[in-house]
Amino acid sequence: MKVGVIGAGTMGAGIAQVAAQNGHQVFLVDLNQEVVEKAKMGHVKVFERLVEKGTMTKEQTATILNAIHYSTSTNDFRDCGLVIEAIVENLEVKHKVFAELESIVDENCILASNTSSLSIASIGSALKKADRVIGIHFFNPAPLMPLVEIIPAVQTSDQTIDKCKELISSWKKTGVVCKDTPGFIVNRVARPFYGEALRIYEEGIADFATIDWAMTHFGGFKMGPFTLMDFIGNDVNYAVTESVFSAFYFDPRFKPSFTQKRHREAGFFGRKSGRGYYSYAEGVEQPKPKEDHELGKMIFDRILAMLINEAVDAVFMQVTSPEGVDLAMMKGVNYPKGLLQWADEIGLEKVLLQLEDLFAEFGEDRYRPNPLLRKMVRENRNFF
Repeated sequence: MKVGVIGAGTMGAGIAQVAAQNGHQVFLVDLNQEVVEKAKMGHVKVFERLVEKGTMTKEQTATILNAIHYSTSTNDFRDCGLVIEAIVENLEVKHKVFAELESIVDENCILASNTSSLSIASIGSALKKADRVIGIHFFNPAPLMPLVEIIPAVQTSDQTIDKCKELISSWKKTGVVCKDTPGFIVNRVARPFYGEALRIYEEGIADFATIDWAMTHFGGFKMGPFTLMDFIGNDVNYAVTESVFSAFYFDPRFKPSFTQKRHREAGFFGRKSGRGYYSYAEGVEQPKPKEDHELGKMIFDRILAMLINEAVDAVFMQVTSPEGVDLAMMKGVNYPKGLLQWADEIGLEKVLLQLEDLFAEFGEDRYRPNPLLRKMVRENRNFF
């Protein structure tokens, strides 16, 4: 099967590489010739490094590179069995692109979006034959990250879902099917990792470095929330938070933070701008955390309880299964453990008490314990 990818930025180029490495002829299209050239040069560099490392031979990389066709014309998608869109997160632009794609490809071609935050049903509304639309959401960098969220819209046929599950599996990726709801699994469940850390800072409980230390030291997370937001980019992370908040009809659980908004407004995006919550200027020494065991444990417990509550809600609202949530968080954002497995180990009653204490203290809906968590504690059940 020939695979098309529209949008040759970082994500599109990464997805094209994955498809080519798995034996497909790939057509990577972007209307901007410079972006196409940059993607081509990027692929050459990637495969040169793989040859240097001894991971691949020159012959193998030459075969893969020859399988990727770079173009500025969407007409090259004519014979594709699947086209994945990886362009700007703008619904109006996506509608135009999907309508154009439908006029080029045949009726059996699957049209997928790599969107991380927009409704697949809404994207599919631009199509005459909408049962072929689906979300196939890769994580950055696509060639390395194992998770792919597979998101059927209400219009998507079972045949389209089955074909995509089979294809993602054949690409040696972990596919998790989830409901077409804001943020899907990962971007929804992960919100408290950032949001509650920002809230703890805003309450004056601890500084950025101490909160980061608490999460890496007690939780085993590879990066603390502020280091990770600086790595992702505060502009990008804030935009996702704002999008999820708006899409959930302004549910206070997803309320954005003024601290992050001000950092974004100031141009403190993180590593890419040289300054975020930390300074990345040459020679600048990073602030030292206050390594207070009691304080650190309190910070970690509070953020983890909020993450678990969100993971429970994803199961309660039928977004995915308990296995799906845990797999997505471990494979999509490298969490050290599945959140629901973690909840079982801590004890669901202990998690519930922590949330009830926060809810009683603040009286805010963001801390309300999920009904499924209450029910499971009442029935003395675990997730696994």
